[in-house]
Amino acid sequence: MFKFVKGYMETIDGIATYPMISLLIFFVFFTLLFWWVITASKSYIKEVSELPLEEDNQQNNQL
Repeated sequence: MFKFVKGYMETIDGIATYPMISLLIFFVFFTLLFWWVITASKSYIKEVSELPLEEDNQQNNQL
């Protein structure tokens, strides 16, 4: 099965550009994600990290 796919892929012109595009998208995404994590404000991170606990407290208060 793999030999068939490999043989078919070798016949397509310009197929080598797709792995490079995938690598570029992967690299850009994780670079932007890393940049966002480093520059995110500490108050926003604290607020978002407490959201699950606030929902539990609201549910317990309604009971």
